[in-house]
Amino acid sequence: MHPETNSPLIIVAPNGARRMKADHPALPITPAELAQTALECADAGAAMIHMHARTAQGRHSLEIDDNRRTYDAVKNVVGDRLIVQMTTEAIGLYQPKEQMHLINVLKPEAASFGLRELIPSKASIAEASDFFHWVADQGILAQYILYSAEDLLFYKELLDLRVLPHDRHHLLYVLGRYAKGQQSSPTDLDPFLAQSTGLRAKWAVCAFGSQELECLKTAIRQGGDARIGFENNLLTANGEPAKSNASQVAALHEAIVTEGQTPATAAQARSLVLQPISNNEQQQAKLN
Repeated sequence: MHPETNSPLIIVAPNGARRMKADHPALPITPAELAQTALECADAGAAMIHMHARTAQGRHSLEIDDNRRTYDAVKNVVGDRLIVQMTTEAIGLYQPKEQMHLINVLKPEAASFGLRELIPSKASIAEASDFFHWVADQGILAQYILYSAEDLLFYKELLDLRVLPHDRHHLLYVLGRYAKGQQSSPTDLDPFLAQSTGLRAKWAVCAFGSQELECLKTAIRQGGDARIGFENNLLTANGEPAKSNASQVAALHEAIVTEGQTPATAAQARSLVLQPISNNEQQQAKLN
């Protein structure tokens, strides 16, 4: 969110693609577990959930049936209280056509996309562009995942080329992905901020390791949103194992309030992120 909204969006990422119960007994795997986690996190202050569907054996899945069961289970429990986002992350198992097909069929409220995954080469630009503009036309909130300042420059190039639509999307800056041991630091945000001048899109941060909360607080002070949860980090701010995803969300909620801000509701987030750009902005985008 922009600073003037004074309402940072809390996104919970409760499971990810690779972690299992052996990593944390409270990690949600099944649709029922994810639905319960979503409800608890909504109660704790989250307004959006980023989920990875799993197979019956617990493996990461972009299969239609697995994702539909997961999405419907969560939506049936939380209704409009959370923006429900499905992932298209490949983790080496899926190709761009399969990633896009999932969203074409499922048509979730929101979906996340690794730009380098969906656009691995120049030959893939045209198909990806058609897909991303279709996503915007459908009213699906796209979140573009960026792992470095170079990825942010790539995103800006795609905007200039009109490969990406100029509205109905959100950015996620991933801090510490390439750091030793994937331990993030608040200073990892600096290269992203250096390239963010003039960007219209709202953005969020996720981070790894015990400094996760400090990284997210830094993002909030800079006008960003924050993603927290077991996908990226299993530890509290003092380095102890976290009790649950909901407890992590509650800690972030408290930190936002302590900063003198009020976390956004899902309704507020929808109105801010999904509102179409004005005709004047469209014309300016074309000129740029």
